[in-house]
Amino acid sequence: MEYRTLKEEEITLELFSHFQRHQTVGKCWRRDKDGFWCIKEDPFIDDWSKEDYIFLVDCLQNTIRTDGIVIGAFYQNKLKGFVSVESDFIGEKKEYLDLTSIHVSEDMRGKGIGKELFSRAACWAKARGGKKLYISAHSAVETQSFYRNLGCTDAAEYQKSHVEQEPYDVQMEFIL
Repeated sequence: MEYRTLKEEEITLELFSHFQRHQTVGKCWRRDKDGFWCIKEDPFIDDWSKEDYIFLVDCLQNTIRTDGIVIGAFYQNKLKGFVSVESDFIGEKKEYLDLTSIHVSEDMRGKGIGKELFSRAACWAKARGGKKLYISAHSAVETQSFYRNLGCTDAAEYQKSHVEQEPYDVQMEFIL
């Protein structure tokens, strides 16, 4: 596996031609009526359309244009994972850097790629002076297990824009 920082001009629809976003979700973390987290059946298939990829390309290019980072994981010169972190500090104390995406192609999951991408993103954020990574994380049980196993915890402070954009996401942080 080759890991490298991507340049804006590399991020095109073609880059994702061998990337499989597909995820079959059965159970998710949801808040109950009393505000406590619990696991609930919520089956759906998470997959990206061409429009979703177009939006992703624009977002990732913008991350690079605004001095953030996008790191790709390549197997046989094909993108099989990526992570992005924004450059602007967020939060009341401006101690968070925002990990805006981390995805591994369905055909390559379970091989440590996500863990390596996360580690590289955390190193970059720490080198920039970040104290914590902020993660608005998918609520699927498997996704939550991934983050918890890396040491992520519930965010001490929620970013309103993330909660409004993805109300079912679990707001998390990782201390750098």
